[in-house]
This record gives sequence, C-alpha cells and structure tokens, in this order.
Amino acid sequence: MAKKTQQIKKKTSQGFGIYLKWFWGLFFAGVLTVFLIFLLAAWGVFGEMPTFERLENPQTNLATEILSSDGETLGKFYLDDNRTPVAYKDLPSNLVEALVATEDVRYYDHSGIDMRGFLRAVAFLGQKGGASTISQQLARQLFVGVRSKNTFQAVTQKIKEWIIATRLERNYTKEEIIAMYMNIYDFGYNADGIRSAARIYFGKEPPALKVEESAVLVGMLKNSSLYNPIRRTEMVENRRNTVLSQMAKYGYLSDQQKDSLQALEMDINFNPESHRDGPARYFRIYLQRWLKDWIEENPKPVTEGGREKWNIYLDGLKVYTTIDSRMQANAEKAVADHMKQLQAEFFHQNTPMRNPTTPFLDLESEEIRLIMERAMKNSDRWRKMKAQGKSEKEIRDSFTKKAEMTVFDWKSETQEKDTVMTPLDSIRYYKTFLRAAMMSMEPQTGHVKAWVGGIDYKHFQYDNVIQGARQAGSTFKPFVYAAAIDQLRYSPCDELPDNQYCIEANKHGNPEPWCPKNSNGKYSGEMYSLKKALANSMNSITAQLIDRVGPKPVVSIVKNLGLTREILEVPSIALGTPDFNVYEMVGAYGTFANQGVYVKPVMVTRIEDKNGTVLYEYTPETKDVLSKEVAYAMVNLLEGVTEGGSGTRLRHNTQAEETVYKEIVTGYPYEFTNPIAGKTGTTQNQSDGWFMGMVPNLVTGVWVGGEDRATHFKNIRYGQGASMALPIWALYMKQNYDNLELGISDGEFVAPEEMTINLDCTKKIDSIIQVNDLEDDLDDMEF
Repeated sequence: MAKKTQQIKKKTSQGFGIYLKWFWGLFFAGVLTVFLIFLLAAWGVFGEMPTFERLENPQTNLATEILSSDGETLGKFYLDDNRTPVAYKDLPSNLVEALVATEDVRYYDHSGIDMRGFLRAVAFLGQKGGASTISQQLARQLFVGVRSKNTFQAVTQKIKEWIIATRLERNYTKEEIIAMYMNIYDFGYNADGIRSAARIYFGKEPPALKVEESAVLVGMLKNSSLYNPIRRTEMVENRRNTVLSQMAKYGYLSDQQKDSLQALEMDINFNPESHRDGPARYFRIYLQRWLKDWIEENPKPVTEGGREKWNIYLDGLKVYTTIDSRMQANAEKAVADHMKQLQAEFFHQNTPMRNPTTPFLDLESEEIRLIMERAMKNSDRWRKMKAQGKSEKEIRDSFTKKAEMTVFDWKSETQEKDTVMTPLDSIRYYKTFLRAAMMSMEPQTGHVKAWVGGIDYKHFQYDNVIQGARQAGSTFKPFVYAAAIDQLRYSPCDELPDNQYCIEANKHGNPEPWCPKNSNGKYSGEMYSLKKALANSMNSITAQLIDRVGPKPVVSIVKNLGLTREILEVPSIALGTPDFNVYEMVGAYGTFANQGVYVKPVMVTRIEDKNGTVLYEYTPETKDVLSKEVAYAMVNLLEGVTEGGSGTRLRHNTQAEETVYKEIVTGYPYEFTNPIAGKTGTTQNQSDGWFMGMVPNLVTGVWVGGEDRATHFKNIRYGQGASMALPIWALYMKQNYDNLELGISDGEFVAPEEMTINLDCTKKIDSIIQVNDLEDDLDDMEF
C-alpha cells in the first residue's frame, strides 16, 4: 500500500514537473517571441517604422484658423483636414472620462499594451470587447492606417501598433496621448478633431460640451461613418447610452445620473463648416488672397525645414483679424433684410409687362446683346469648355440647352430654389438682382470691424467691397468742400448763390464749357451756406467751389486720403464721376472722423504658427492730411446732411414718409438722436446708391446697385442713396447700439482745442470777398 502511494506521488511529482517545464518553456518562448518581434520590427521586417523624430513631431495637416477681434472663429482654410488642435487642459473632464470608460478602462495602468484585454479578446474571440488601447488607436491613426482585410497584413499591422504604442507611451504623457488622439480623429462632415466635431455637431467649443454630448462624440470613435448622428440618429443614441452605462459602471456617473441622461433625446445642433459657409465669407476669401501674397514675401525660417513656404491649408496658422463677429453678424443681417425688401420692389417694377427689356433700362437690343455676349464669354462654363477643347459652336449651343440647376432666390428660407432653365437665361436671371457692399471701420485705428461684399457669396462671388469700383456720385463732394476749406479757408457758414454755374471751355483742363444742373433742374437764386448746400447736395454750389479751388488741389487731397486711382484733373470730378470702391471710401471718410489723420484700413493684426510663434504683426500706416480744424469743419458739414438734408430720415418719424416709403426704406422709422455725420450719393440714372455714415468711433460705407449700370430703378424716389443704401446703415447701427458691449459711441465728435473756422452760422461773416482775394494767391500755389 505504501509502495503504491509512493508511486502515485512520484507520478504526480513528475507530472507537475512536466507542467512546470511547459509553463516556463512557453513563458520564455513568449518572451523570446516578443523580443524577436520587436527586433524584427526594428529591422523593418514588418514594414517601415516611424523614426524618433516622427514620433516626436507626428505630421498632421492642420487648418489655418481665422479669429475675430472678439475671439470667435470666423472660419478655416484647409484642403482635406479641418483640424485645429486643442490642448488637454481644454478638454472637458466628462469627455476624458467617457473616453477612458469606453475605450480603455485600464489606460492609466498600462504602458501601451493591455495584456488583460488582449487575453480576454483572444479567449472570447473579441466577443467581449477588443484589446486596442487608446495609445494603439492613436498609433493606428498616425502611422499604421486602416486595418487590412488580409489576415497576415492585419496581424502585421497589429504588431506595429503594439510597438508604436509603447514608444508613444515613452515619448508622451498620458494626457498628451489623449489630446493627440482626440485631435487626430475624423468625426465626418469635415469635423477633423474634437474641436471641429464640437463646433459642427453641437455649435460650441469643447470645454462647453455636456456629458451627454461628450458621450455622443466618444461613441462615434468606434466608427464615425457607421455611427453618423445625422443619418442614423437612433443607432447613435443607443451608442451614446452605452457610453453613459460604461461611465456609470466605472464610477464616473451615478446610476441616477446615467438614467436621467439616457432619458434625454439626442440634441444635435448641426453647423457644417466649409469655405462657402459661415460668417464673413467675402472677407475670408479676400483674406485668403492676402495670405497668399504674404506667404510669397515671408518664407519659412531656414530652421523650419520641409516646405520652403508656409501653407495656409496644412500648417495650422492662426490669423488674428480686426473683424468683430457680432458687428459682422449685424452687418450681414442688415444687408439681407434690406436687400430682400428692395429686390421685391425692383422685381415689381421690372416685370416683362412693365419693362420688356428687364432687367435693363434705356438700352437698345444691340447693347443688351453685347452685355449678354460679354457675360457669356466671362462665365465659368465658357472657360471650362474652352479648356476642354470644345469648339465655339459647341460652347454657344450649350448655353441654349435647358438644364436642371439651383439658383438664388430671396423668397426661399434657404435662399435657393431648384429650377430648369438655359445657362443663358440663368445669366440674365442673375443680372436682375441688385448687389450690395458694406464695410465698417474704426477710424482711430483703421481696424475693419465688418465686411460684406455681396448678398450671397455662393451665388454672387464678386466682392463689391474691394474688387469692384463704381462712380462715387455725391459722396465725392465732401472732398471738394474739404479742399475749399483747407486751401481757401472757407467755413461751413460761407454762402454762395444757387444759380446755374458754367465753367468756360479750356479752363481747368476742360475742353468744353461745363454747366452742371441741380438734380431737380431748378435754381432758387438764393444764397446757400456751404453746410446747407452739402446737406441738399446742390450741384450748383459744388461747381462754384471746384472752379474757385481748382481740380488739382482736390485730386491732391483725394490721393492723400487713400483714393489712389487715376483721376482726371477736370471740373466734372466734383460731382463724383470717378470710380471708387467701398474700401477706399471708408478709409477716406475715416480721416474726417480721426481729426485729419488718414489711417489705412487694417484687417490682420497678427499671424502665429501652430506653436504660437508670432510670424507677423501689423504696423499702422498713417498720414496727416488735414488739420484738426479742417477735419472738424468737415464733420460739422456732414452732420448737416443728417440734420436737415438727404440723410434726415435717420432722425424723423413722419406718417407720410412711412406710408410712401415703407416698401423700400426697411425698418423705418429709425429715430436716431445722437450726432451722426454722413453723406448720401446717387449717380446718373440711379445706377448707384451710396451712404457714408459716421459716429465718432465708427465709419461705415454702403453701396447698392446692379451688376450693370443699366440695371437700375426708373426714378430717384427709389434709386437714390437715401433709399437704396441708407437703410442698411440704419439697420446695422440700430443693432450695434442694442449691444452695449460693442462700445459704439453715441456722443459728440472730438473738437479741436482751438477753432478759428466759424461753425456758428448765426454769426454773419461775409467771407466771400476774402475768397475772391485768395483766388489770386491760389493760382500761384503748387500742389
């Protein structure tokens, strides 16, 4: 019996020894295998591995971010990746907790590989969860790529993930790895990285994400194409609830919190981002061109390596602009509200029954044909087909074939409608829409606060703020008055007669006599102060002033005011025949509000690289043009426009005005009571309507007109600047004043300490005689 027991013990001992040998054999074999795998990987057997330098500086495409002066993101420039990195400290704790609870619960305990998770995945064939850690998922996103369907390649990829994950863990902290992972993931719909995802799906920055919102985004990490919150709402909501359950399971939420959050309906606030969507679209396209020019002149430092020039689509630049997002929104709304109403009236007046040549007026059929021919040859369709080698006949034929298309429409909520028409008809259709432009600037700094280049960038991509130039009309007259006050020492109270005035031939470079008429064709014969004459935009008085001061001094002042286009030194410029754009006009008028100092408009204050290194900082460009006295006298003159002239409707509230003009003077009555200096402008045949409006710390210019000068209202009632452009300024300023945080001034303009120019028109001072004496001296002066 004892012998039998001894034999059993011996066999047991031998069996245990065998198991022990197997265990250690397998253990050392496993260790050797892992060692060999890492060694083979180092030798490149499994493909190229990232170098230390690449691990330290992984290449990710970063979008250039455009920031407003109040810290809001106006938009981004990118090719494929709309990515702006977020630091770990800016990730909400609920997002990190949801990530760890769902993707890698032992994240803080391993060094890149979770062996417990790996063994579980092997034992249950992945049925109870995978084994990829957050570090491995980051390795896949950065260096490995999409999992191959080939088994051998998939295993090889997994091995590379392990190796890279452990190396990442050595190079980065746990917090840095989480931030990198959340910044690299593609959430779909151009939502590259957590910041874009938070903005696009919930309309907020990452720190503001609620628990249930973070759970949605973490749930999408499993497969953002499958768990798409726009297309598969129920599936994504179920996935969100799974994430919330995981958070409760691991102690990040109580069961009560979990239940209440799971009961909530998923609330997606979808805000797609693209180059053609979002605020300040015209400004962003201008900025894109500006940046490309800046890049040409400012290459990367030699130490930067890689690309020689900065890439606005890949290098993650931060561009700090002067645009105020709140004022920009106010400007865009003002333009849209008024133009929608104005366009309705224009359509009403230009039905085929009322105007057979709509949208053109006063043109012969041949003139219209030439306009359409030019538009056709300038179209994208013509250029593309020509580049494809199509014959001219084929191209022309394509313009007469009907096709389905989406066109602009003010009546639609989306401002678009689907229709069928020929491309040629679509050209004419778009020419029926009046265009608009608006720019607002702080005169003391030149900082541009709002920029609206048109009514809808998607359909009207021509930027009328800076690309276009149209006749200035009566908005040019203040420059004539400024020259007279500056050179002849006129005052706003000096008087001239309202008679038709002719400048004889061959005087001031004029080959023929020039006898401009008042807009109503009438002359009172009465004496008018300069202030009253400018307020009522009287051509007879302006003609006398340009004759007395001469065109040359006027052109000289205009050039110093930033209007650098070629201007003929002839008397007719006094009535605004030269073409200028809104950008130039706002800069020029800003000189009056800034005590005679011209400040070039500024749009960009600073550019930084992705690391915060300052690459560019602007330097103001200024020029002393007028004395403080002359500038203040001009402000006084322009205040008269809104106190008793063409801009008076900014202030009054009369039933007759409201009844007659309510269909076009959007938002009337305005009832402003604060000091406002301004000038309306209307060109021949009502082709252009202008309004330049100023308060002490904000100068704004508005232009409205057709693409072609032949597209206009029939009469001055609707086509004047006070009807077409002034309402946009009024709507904009009303909104600005409603937001006290903007700090828009409602006080008096700053007066100089000493004022020798008479502004009190109750004091009768006959300075006309003095002017005549000065004329002889003026003829001898050089400009």
